[in-house]
Amino acid sequence: MSISTELDSEISTGWQGSLNLVFAHRHGGTQLIENRVKAPLKVQRSLYPEGKEVCHTIILHTAGGIVGGDRLAYDFHLQPDTQALITTPAATKIYRSNGQSARQAIQIQIDAGATLEWLPQETIVFNGAIYRQDLQVELAPDASWLGWEITRFGRSARGERFLQGEWRSHTEVWQQGKPLWIDRQWLPAGEEIVNSPHGLGGQAIVGSLAWVGQAVTPETVDRVRQLWLHPQELGEIGVTRLISGILCRYRGSNSAAARKWFISAWDLLRRSHLNRSSCIPRVWQI
Repeated sequence: MSISTELDSEISTGWQGSLNLVFAHRHGGTQLIENRVKAPLKVQRSLYPEGKEVCHTIILHTAGGIVGGDRLAYDFHLQPDTQALITTPAATKIYRSNGQSARQAIQIQIDAGATLEWLPQETIVFNGAIYRQDLQVELAPDASWLGWEITRFGRSARGERFLQGEWRSHTEVWQQGKPLWIDRQWLPAGEEIVNSPHGLGGQAIVGSLAWVGQAVTPETVDRVRQLWLHPQELGEIGVTRLISGILCRYRGSNSAAARKWFISAWDLLRRSHLNRSSCIPRVWQI
């Protein structure tokens, strides 16, 4: 059963939003050739800050946040030899549940020679939220995907902690019927899991960055570790080689520190595997 079919089989009373994007290689560059949306999702605009080869696309949730009962489905298809970067203009907010779960499903198909960089801004999970995200990537040979996720549990600036609710994140990356990376996380709210060293460890923020599709050397892993230049009180990190890529983890108290490290790792991987430096999306600087 596909992710979208599974979502459609559940009864819900919230938004039933969808976003379908297709990128094609046209006239020497990447163009967004298909853009089908259903509220509250929309494409804000596509930009080319690093030339026509890479299409930067900004997606927007017009309702301002996700609530219990919402079902959001994203479908991205990169045709051969396309290069796209998809991001969001602001943090995603997952509000306290009304008793129903909120669900978001992302399906990505990346054809031969194509690369997708999926770089949403921070997700804030309010106390009492019940939320699940499923992300599935299908890579063709010679295709690659880089994605990150930075999640804050509770509005920590207000002293809020994640003591009620539930958060799930399921990510799968496949290539020709073989799994390259499967990552399933479950965080049931409560004092025990929030304080446990096997949970949040008393921190409010976790993050993951994965690059999948090309082999990474042990030297690259060491270089990514060395990019963490912050004191221990801002967080702890881990870096692991995958079958065909690399995985970076963060747990700490400072989303700016996590993001700075992720951007540095992204820049290193871009230079090593795509022969270009990172290009910060303009919307992040607003």
